[in-house]
Amino acid sequence: MSFLDHLGELRWHLMRASIAIVVFAVVAFLSKEIIFDTIIFGPKQMDFPTYTFFCWLSGFVGGDVFCFDEMPFELLNMRMSGQFQMHLWVSLVAGIIIAFPYVFWEIWRFIQPGLHENERKNSRGVILFTTLLFILGVLFGYYIIVPLSVQFLGTYTVSSEIFNRIDLTSYISMVSSVTLATGILFQLPIVVYFLSKIGVVTPELLKTYRRHAIVGILLLSAIITPPDIASQILVTLPVLILYQISIMVSRRIIKNKVKVKTS
Repeated sequence: MSFLDHLGELRWHLMRASIAIVVFAVVAFLSKEIIFDTIIFGPKQMDFPTYTFFCWLSGFVGGDVFCFDEMPFELLNMRMSGQFQMHLWVSLVAGIIIAFPYVFWEIWRFIQPGLHENERKNSRGVILFTTLLFILGVLFGYYIIVPLSVQFLGTYTVSSEIFNRIDLTSYISMVSSVTLATGILFQLPIVVYFLSKIGVVTPELLKTYRRHAIVGILLLSAIITPPDIASQILVTLPVLILYQISIMVSRRIIKNKVKVKTS
């Protein structure tokens, strides 16, 4: 198959993946009550599972420091087209999140024919693990980072004279971007897996640049999370754990390569 044939094949895979995203985005657009009232504005409600759990945990240890009666802020739309634009944006993000397993499957179908037989055998389950890591990242972002950020930033005041009226765009962008970004960040072991397969990454390289990676992770967490230390730490810790797991994954790939060469 020529280079142009490969490009044509890739185009069809990307087209099918894009169609899946659009289809799910349309479904999300038509389900605005569920998407907005239940999901997007869920972290604003005091009966959200995360707040309920931390309140229970606080009571379990003999206090109520994590129990709150209300979320003292209002959401305001400041632009004529603001609500419509946010409706489109949230629908697109929802489409990407829901279609992610299928999108990766299409990408994998394009990559798989170029692998050797032993590489295909060793890559079994990659779609499942990729999907699981993405779902874990999305759930972590939505149920941990987002509600704690909303609770902290939404209730933080420097004076009783000030009442928080938060722009709708600011709130929705935070919820959607953090949720999607953490799902993508949790793909780190998968990325390292493929880079180790083609010889770009080795466990020694990952160990050597561990400190640089930590700085990069801190900078990245500062970009994708609200500007408070707690949220950045919540993002940084699991990514650091995933980085260590990535070193172990790379080490295993290299060992398998050595076994194949010596056999």
